[in-house]
Parts: sequence; C-alpha cells; structure tokens
Amino acid sequence: MAKKNIVVAVAGQPNCGKSTVFNMLTGSTARVGNYPGITVDRMEGYWKNDDYKIKFVDLPGTYSLTSYSLEEVVARKVIVDERPDVILCMLDATALERSLYLAIQLIEIGIPVVIGMNMMDEVKSEGILIDTAKLIAKLKLPIIECIARRNKGIPEIINAIIDIYENKNKESLNLNISYGADIDPALDKMEALIKEKEFLKTKCLPSRWIAVKYMEGDKDLIITGQKEDKNFSDSLEEIVKIVEKHTEKTLKTYPEALISDYRYGYIRSILKDGVIKRPEAFRRNISEAIDKIVTHRFFGPLIMLGVLYLLFWVTFNLGAYPQELLQSSFAWAGNIASYGITNELLQSLIVSGIIDGVGAVLSFAPLILIMFAMLCFLEDLGYMARVAYMLDRIFRLFGLHGASVMPFIVAGGIPGGCAVPGVMTARTLKSPKERIATILTAPFMVCGAKTTVYLMLSETFFTGYETIVMLLLTIASWFFALIVSLCLRRTVLKGEPTAFIMELPPYRMPTVYGIFTHTWDRVWQFVKKAGTVIFAVSIIMWFFMTFPRVPETSLNEKSGASSVSTQSIEYNNEHDALKYSIAGRFGSFLEPLTKYAGFDWQVNIALIGGFAAKEVFLSTLSTAYSMGSNDPDSDSKSSDLFKQRLLADLNWTIPAIISLFLFMLLYAPCLTTVVNIAKETNWHWAIWGTVGSLIFSFILSVAVYQVLIRFY
Repeated sequence: MAKKNIVVAVAGQPNCGKSTVFNMLTGSTARVGNYPGITVDRMEGYWKNDDYKIKFVDLPGTYSLTSYSLEEVVARKVIVDERPDVILCMLDATALERSLYLAIQLIEIGIPVVIGMNMMDEVKSEGILIDTAKLIAKLKLPIIECIARRNKGIPEIINAIIDIYENKNKESLNLNISYGADIDPALDKMEALIKEKEFLKTKCLPSRWIAVKYMEGDKDLIITGQKEDKNFSDSLEEIVKIVEKHTEKTLKTYPEALISDYRYGYIRSILKDGVIKRPEAFRRNISEAIDKIVTHRFFGPLIMLGVLYLLFWVTFNLGAYPQELLQSSFAWAGNIASYGITNELLQSLIVSGIIDGVGAVLSFAPLILIMFAMLCFLEDLGYMARVAYMLDRIFRLFGLHGASVMPFIVAGGIPGGCAVPGVMTARTLKSPKERIATILTAPFMVCGAKTTVYLMLSETFFTGYETIVMLLLTIASWFFALIVSLCLRRTVLKGEPTAFIMELPPYRMPTVYGIFTHTWDRVWQFVKKAGTVIFAVSIIMWFFMTFPRVPETSLNEKSGASSVSTQSIEYNNEHDALKYSIAGRFGSFLEPLTKYAGFDWQVNIALIGGFAAKEVFLSTLSTAYSMGSNDPDSDSKSSDLFKQRLLADLNWTIPAIISLFLFMLLYAPCLTTVVNIAKETNWHWAIWGTVGSLIFSFILSVAVYQVLIRFY
C-alpha cells in the first residue's frame, strides 16, 4: 500500500523552541532552501514510517500573521498559498497568553492545527500549573505537552498530526471570534458579500478570515484582492473606511487595534476557570536579575566587549591549529601536483589557479566553524538579543536598527569575521531599507581576508605597532560603516526608522545537539557558496594573469643580452610575463589614474585580484614582486624576502600605505559577497553598492594621499 503524504507547517513565535522541535522531528533529513522570491531560509525535513511520509516545513518565527515583517509575510504565504495539510503551532508554555495569539490566528484560517506546548519543565520550575485537559476542551484541539530539547512529547506530536489528518477532529475548523458591536456587523456584511461573490475562492480561505484581514488593513491580501476583482475589493475597503471613521469618532481607536484587543480578550476567557494558575509569590526571575548587570548602561558595554574579545580570541587561538593543518594539506596537495604534472600550463592552473585559490578561502573554515559555534551558543543562550538591545540607541542615530549589530560583528566588526555570513545575518532586519543599508555597509568591516593583508603589511611597514594599527583599522571600519549608513538613510534609502521592539528571552542553557545543528547548517552554506565561487574565480584570475604569454623570442633575446644571474633572469621573465598579460596590461592602463592615490600597476593588479577574494591580494602582489626584483640572489625565506622587496620599493611610502589601507577597507566587496548581496536583495543593489563603494574608497584614498604627501 502506498504511503500517505502529509505536509505540515511548523509555526511559532520566536524563542518558543520551534526549530528545536523541527530538528527533533526531522533529524538529518532537514535541508535548507529559499522561499520563492525572498531570502529567508526555508527548512524542510521528513519523518516517515510504513504508512505515512510527513514533510515538515519550518516557518520563520513570527508573533502574528499580519503582513508587516518579512517573517510574517513568509509564514502567511506558505499557509495561504501552499495550504499544508496540518499546522503544528509551538507555544512557549511560560508565556501562554502571548503565545496563543498566533495560535488563534492560525485556527481562524481553517487548516487543522496541532498545538505543542513547549518548555513544560520551566513551567513547573516557576510554580505555574496548567490544566492541559481543560485547555483541550475549550480549544477543541490536540495539545501536546513538550520538553523539546529533551525529546519529550515528540512521538505524541507525530500521533496527533496523523490523527487530525485522518479527520478525527473537525470542530476547531469553525472558529468565529466576536470582535464587538462596532466591528461584527460590518464583518458579517463583508462575509456575506465574499461568499456570494466567491471572492478569492481559488485561495480556499474562509470568507470570515478574508473579511477580518480587510478590516485589519492587510496590504498583502488587499493587493491580491485588487488583482482578482478591483471593483469588489474597493467596495470592501469602503465598508472598512466607514468602520474606521466610526471607531475613530466614538472610541478614539482603529479597527486593527480593536481586533487585537478582542483576540486577547478571547484568549483570557479561555485561560480562566483554572486553566492556568500561578503561585501568589513568584520566585525572583533569574534572567531579570542577570539583565540588571548585563544590560547596565556602564557595565553592559564593558561585558559585551569582553565577551566579543573572548569569542574572537578563542576563534583565532583554537582555530589556528586546524587552520594550519588545512593550509599544510593544501600545500602538500600543491607539491604533489607540482611533481606529478609535467605540463607547465596545466601545473600552473592546478597549483596556482585552483589549489592556492580555493585553499586560501577554505583554510578559514575552521575559524568560521568555531566562531559560529560560539555565536550559536550565545544566541541560544539569549545573550545576543541583549547586545542588539544595548547598541540600538547608537545605531538609531545613524539610521540603523539594533538588529544591525550582529551582521556587523559577523562580517568582521572584530577582525576575523566574514562578509558573506555577515550579509546573510541581516535577514533578521524587518525593514527592507534598514536591511539594505546594513547589507551594503557590513562589508566595510575587517574580515578575515582583510586581516591577513593588514597583518602582513603592518608587520612590514609598522613593525612594533601592529596592534595599534589593527585597532585603528577596526575603529575606522565601524566609523565609515555608520557614516555611510547615515548617508544612505538620508538619501536613497530615506525613511522613518523602525521601532526596535524586541523580546528579551529568558536565559536558557543551549543543547549540544542544537548548537551542532545550527553551526553545521551555517558552515556548510559558507563552504558551499564560498568554495564554488572561489573555484571559478581562481581559474579566471589565473587565465588573466597568464595570457597572452610573452613570445619566446623576446625572452631569449633578453636572456642572451643579460649578464646577471640565472635567478635574476627568471625574475625578469616572470615580471615581464605578468606585465604582458591581460591583468598586467589593465593594471598599467589604470596607473595614470591610480597614481593620484599612490598605487602603481603592480598594486592595481593585486587590487583586481582582491575583488575576487581579498586573500588573493597578497598572493597576486607576491607574484608581481616574485623572484626578488631588488635582491634576486637572496637566500632569505620567501616571506622575509617579500617584505624586503616591498621595503626596497620606493613607491611604498607612508602616504601610499595609508591610502591603500583605507582603499582595501572600503573598496568593492569580494565577488562571493557581491553574489550574496544580490541574493539577499537584487542585482541592482549589488552593482550599485559595489560601484558606489569603489568610487567612495578611491575618492577618499586620493584625498588622504594628496594631503599626506605634503608632509612626507
């Protein structure tokens, strides 16, 4: 007998344990995708036995189904457009009244609902008593008590889903809440008209629900209605306008607020009669006691800096060992390929083009893994919500949102992050304009790739002052990100700032399984996206720096006429070959312009390579100075020899170095980041942001260089 397929949407408010339940239900079958047309992750997974195959879709955490935020739009579209067979609504049992608000809205849609009442262990520890049997009797729904992180209640949820799918419970599908004498008559009239007209019949939505959404001014549904029948939709809106005028005149309020009030009133009526009992004296809330210190005006920022410093200190120190091992592995692979491949071009492509290019990025995977594991720990613990809360006041001055803090930190707010996951982290921002402003400025942070470049150059030109240089660069990255954000929010992204209203969830000790699952998802996305793009870009850059090749006759003539050492001849040949290539010619073509910022043709080539990936800047610059232009016969180590060549080049003056530091900080994001910006927004913003940052960084570098050369 064929298995029965059941589609279940997993819904719930933020911090209710919804994703933990989803992971427990689906295990290793979960996969990540994107919802069509938007960039919020879509998690899907499966549970199956001999008779049933259940597909679970994890919806974004949302407090309601009113289409204000991106999460609310996504959750609503899945439920309305895809019409799952069952909705699993997870509740935070410690905040039952607030959690039931979303559940009531889901029930109104008319799809069978199973309720999972999570965190029952915390309910008991706080001395709260919930009579689940009474709640089931009132809601006429299956309600399962859960402790998700301990896997308690998961089998019961599966059984409840199968039972309700088999039509054993239909009573709950006819929930009609009274919204008071000021609104009910209008809703009844609209409902009758919608039924008669069969308005939005293809959506299979209850007429009452459509009427309520029009009364709430739900823009998403109204647009859909306008497309189907503009005249009829306008007639419904006219009824709403009459109600709006009436409620404004008599109650000094508006229909949406009244509907919300009556929903909460309905919830309170359900929770009466002993459904929930709280002790007369609550024990002191530990989370609130901790927050008095953690979010303190003075101590809070100091603790935050200490936590973030510790996070990145552990990342670099602990990650150094596996990173070194990975780098050694790529070096070993390069040596094997060098000995095993005799064809010069093929060897160059495999070793210099692919192994070195891809390896430079993937060698950061251990750092990314450790960083994300600790960030997941802090997020699940509830601390990152406090960070956003504390910095919101500062960010609002620059037109940003408190939730913009995390994208900046992940992108390299403390040196060592990565702009790719930083851009992806901006998904948490509800306002599209604030999200775009954050996405476009997050790449200004000092990512791990920039850190590598800065460490090498600061060690070379500012020996003994490397720490100060890195600190100043980090401060500069935050400064310019906030200033540019302010400019964007005052011009092309002009708009009112979004109120930063957020729940500070109670502190909860994260589970190993939860941290592992969330970390693996993020690291795999980083490796997959960064690795594939870098693979292609490395081949492209190798081609541009190799072709066209210098004619052999030209090289032979220079070799025959030269009286210097063989090593020097080899250097000159490679130097001429690079300048003769497409990249060399383009670098030389740009030099008449870039010289005003202090960049010669060799730096131009390195900066072009840096657009592919900032790590490529050093390898390209090293190639440009390969074989020791100023001391070709030196026996020094390659890294020391590279520094000697840079120091010996008279073009590397203090003004030129500072100009380059600023340009590297702000110019076009790496190609992987640009692709991710396009995915998170669109190609218009990706190109606009890339060109805009390039122009801004060049103007700034020219200005700084021209001023500094007056003093040096």
